[in-house]
Amino acid sequence: MIYKITGDILNSHEKFFSKLGFNYLLLAILIIVFGIILSNIIGYFNKELLSNINFTTIISSICNYILPFPIFFYFMKKIEKQNIEKTSLNLKKFIKYIFITIALMWIGNILGQSITMILGSFMQHNISNPIQTLLTSSDMWLNLVLISIIAPIFEEIIFRKILVDRTIKYGVRVSIIFSATIFTLFHGNLNQFFYAFLMGGFFAYVYAKTGKIEYTIILHMAINFLGSVVSQFAANSMQLVESGTGSIGDIAFSIIFIFIYVFALLITTYTLLKYKKYKFNGLKTQISLKNPIKTMFINYGMICFITFFLIRIFQQILS
Repeated sequence: MIYKITGDILNSHEKFFSKLGFNYLLLAILIIVFGIILSNIIGYFNKELLSNINFTTIISSICNYILPFPIFFYFMKKIEKQNIEKTSLNLKKFIKYIFITIALMWIGNILGQSITMILGSFMQHNISNPIQTLLTSSDMWLNLVLISIIAPIFEEIIFRKILVDRTIKYGVRVSIIFSATIFTLFHGNLNQFFYAFLMGGFFAYVYAKTGKIEYTIILHMAINFLGSVVSQFAANSMQLVESGTGSIGDIAFSIIFIFIYVFALLITTYTLLKYKKYKFNGLKTQISLKNPIKTMFINYGMICFITFFLIRIFQQILS
């Protein structure tokens, strides 16, 4: 049964999304607080460790995921969730999803870089890219573990499993948009804004369609591995080829890398043209919101959450 929401009843749903906004704001604050506490403790015993990028990257991951998660989960567990019917994907479809993820990352990355470049030119200074700085200054094997394994597991649980399970009653579209928005803003920088939204929305779609978080974890791992490890090798190979010092292996690797992105774009375009054929087995909207965007975002919790992260994004732009 689909319920039409009006009047005072609507306020209860605004409160629902407000509570989610406050919970995710709490998570962001916990990350900062744990970071300050842990940095001060380590600095008290050995300040030199805080100047080691690899060490601070490990500490950052601990503060981002391990320490705040139990507290965050405690509050989220109080919000009623709905189990999503589990459906398996065949290998062909899963490979297609990998290529779609690659294309979305590529498109989003181009948009992010273009806008930051335009803004940087207008403001007459380069806008820092925290992820690029991390990838080029920290150990590649550390990136493999933290960015390509640890981060996808926690982020898919936090931004897909926990969030979609609690918002899916409002319909798949509402759940996807809300999950993508929370995930995007949580990154806190303009460089990742667009591809985080595109991939966050797609991962929410895959989870809503299958009910299996392991699928989105693997997709997330694959795209982070491609972006943090493979892309670094590809960039080096392309530079060598452009300078005329590249080997046959560098040329072959560069061609394969470019082909993967072009093929991913073609697959994604074809999938979008066939979008109306895709259905969600067993998923029906239980609560139909009259003004879903207003209900989701125009409430105390989400206004505080959005304001907090918009300030962080502006700080990144101005720094």
